[in-house]
Amino acid sequence: MSHHVPISDLRFAEHVRPHDVVGWPQGPGEPLQLTEALIAQGRELGRPTLFFGLSSSPTLRPEIASHFDLRALNGAGTNRRVSALADIVPSPVSSIPSLFRSKALTLDVMLIQVRALDGNRATLGVICDFTQAMIEAARVVIAVVNERLPALGGDAIVDAGDIDVWVDAGDERIIEMPDSEPSEVERAVARQVASLVPDGATVQLGVGTLPAAVAKALSGHRDLGVHSGVVSDVLVDLVEAGVVTNARKTADAGRTVTGGLFGTGRLRNYAQMSGLVDMRSADYTHNVATMARLTGFHAINSAIEIDLTGQVNAEIAAGRYLGAVGGQLDFVRGGLASPGGRSIIALPSVTADGRTSRLVASLGSRPVTTPRSDIDAVVTEYGAAHLRGCSMAERARRLIAIAHPEHRESLLRSLHEGRGEATAAAVRTASASPTSVTKGW
Repeated sequence: MSHHVPISDLRFAEHVRPHDVVGWPQGPGEPLQLTEALIAQGRELGRPTLFFGLSSSPTLRPEIASHFDLRALNGAGTNRRVSALADIVPSPVSSIPSLFRSKALTLDVMLIQVRALDGNRATLGVICDFTQAMIEAARVVIAVVNERLPALGGDAIVDAGDIDVWVDAGDERIIEMPDSEPSEVERAVARQVASLVPDGATVQLGVGTLPAAVAKALSGHRDLGVHSGVVSDVLVDLVEAGVVTNARKTADAGRTVTGGLFGTGRLRNYAQMSGLVDMRSADYTHNVATMARLTGFHAINSAIEIDLTGQVNAEIAAGRYLGAVGGQLDFVRGGLASPGGRSIIALPSVTADGRTSRLVASLGSRPVTTPRSDIDAVVTEYGAAHLRGCSMAERARRLIAIAHPEHRESLLRSLHEGRGEATAAAVRTASASPTSVTKGW
């Protein structure tokens, strides 16, 4: 039976058993009031495991590992401070709901924030992705009441009867995730990406500096639609500029579809006041069949590095887990399944310090997030390499063509050393042919 308690009286030891798994939603869905109290009471608990996705708060710090085990879906955001201490679960977003429902992923206690609605309902407001599946899987659901959350429906709706403990905190903080300012190189990459997106397309954008740059580069487009795992404040910019209308979407016409509002109060206010944002779970947003119904769906994602066969690593950099499997492969395949759709992987050609190429001869032992069999277009500030249907030698040639000029010769040399003279010769021969040179060479 559910009951209300003030946060000062909440004792997690009454709900968390030794070695339980305790989880909460990603990004702005994190109930800060509850996670802060949980961490503060860590000494009283029997070393539970904390389960989390992308974080954007101060909650996760290395010192908490003295009282908690850590399990993460990714190393993004503030997770980077603890990714070396966390056990990573490398699952695509589309599979996460079913993993919880089947108990392949275990969860004992779920922490959420909600806004009460009429009719014995509440809303998660800013998140739904796989949160509903986590609520279903948990033995105990603890919810803090936060009336500042936007009153959104769809898959953000929670049955109040599923909440076991209601917490009154007198604290209505929501994690703010403002868009970061892109670098000049990221703006150059974004302009290349925007040139591949036609008017009337539906786009998927993530969060971060490069997606923000791409959104700004789309400012001259018209009648774009949005279908995305998460959206940020740049959505409001595009709507106000008349760029995003969703008018030509072949599914969910007139509606922006997303699983999370990863922005600030400006985005939350727009979503609530406009009534034009549909909150949908990952079962829908990351479903390839859903994306196949969207004509001209353009999935735009980033990477840490890409090798010369087209294999994408979006997870590990310099030996540290800093990225995610996330929804990349889901959206890559969705873009390819869409009539007239594309999958675009965009990244600067070199690391921020300019020393290391992000186009590499081989990934070696580093993970393959998106396999070369699913690759479509790769974009850097030097152009776009269109790889669908290309042989291995042609892929290498096109990717070297959009590498930083200072690294092209070393990439060709690595190719020669690693694959033999025949492959390297094929690349050189193709590069000498004007009809086969891609934009950016």
